[in-house]
Amino acid sequence: MRKISFTLLFYCISCICIYAQSGSKYYDNAYQNIAEMLEGTQKNDFKKAVFLTENAFLDNEIEYEVFNQRVLFLADLSARFMMANALEYPEKDIAKVAKYGSVFKILTDTIKVALDSGNLAYHSPFGYDFNDFFGDTDWSKTFVTKLLATKTGNCHSLPYLYKILCDELGAEAHLALAPNHLYIKHHSKKTGWYNTELTSATFPIDAWLMVSGYISLEAVQNALYMDTIGTHRAVALCVVDLGQGYTKKFPENDGSFVLQCCELALQHFPNCVNALLLQGETLLSQYKKLVQTKGKDDPSTKAKFAQMNQVYKQIHSLGYRQMPKNMYANWLLDLKENKDKYVNKKVAVFKK
Repeated sequence: MRKISFTLLFYCISCICIYAQSGSKYYDNAYQNIAEMLEGTQKNDFKKAVFLTENAFLDNEIEYEVFNQRVLFLADLSARFMMANALEYPEKDIAKVAKYGSVFKILTDTIKVALDSGNLAYHSPFGYDFNDFFGDTDWSKTFVTKLLATKTGNCHSLPYLYKILCDELGAEAHLALAPNHLYIKHHSKKTGWYNTELTSATFPIDAWLMVSGYISLEAVQNALYMDTIGTHRAVALCVVDLGQGYTKKFPENDGSFVLQCCELALQHFPNCVNALLLQGETLLSQYKKLVQTKGKDDPSTKAKFAQMNQVYKQIHSLGYRQMPKNMYANWLLDLKENKDKYVNKKVAVFKK
């Protein structure tokens, strides 16, 4: 009986090791491809980087062609809507602004679609999923693939999809960071720089974001928050997502792959707060393990503590202040229910 138990135990451990190796190879492949984009041996492709990051967590269960077809359908719908509807906008950059407006309309409003048969169909808007919006229980809740499948997402997947669709139409959208949050920044001749918020389907002003969103002046000055993120840095942000997903999938990992992701992201996106926070959390986890195995006074433990402490000092000096999750939830609710407090009324949109 004892012999059988050891055999069973060995079998279970072997299965776990095989599974870990299988799952890890998808992460290694995603990392290599995104690294090549950032280093210039592959073209920067935000859509592909997002797909690789999410599919690694999903054990490559989704075909890129299927993902791409769903994206192209929405891009085509946006283009058709733009052709069929006039945007009331007086400036010369109307072609670009119309692309922004059409993507915003497709994601946030109900659209009538004329079929070849002469009948009408309706494209419903994408909604916000308030259940587990941090992905604490299910990391895939933050995915664009989940958003495309269910038409509900969060402040990670919605702006990601928005940028992907703008990229498809040839009108780049800039991501921007706020505490626990992502949104879009655009520029037009009429309005200047303005914010697009998919959570509330509106355009909040900078002052409101700073006052209500735990954003310090130092964080803005150091480009920690509210700065425009172009495609290259957006791809670097995907590397941070890759590291976060790896931690979710393999919670007992030694931290080496995650730190590798953080270092690559920071190389191409200095002061990326998401990368710095993940780096600090990973070093803290490594430090705790060293305390348990070698004790606080061991030189390697002390060295790890110093390394971790340096990262947290850097984060604090850049102006980062933690926003509690319950306050973020209230902030999201305020975004949704009190739009008139903060909306930029100068932004051009297609009429309902």
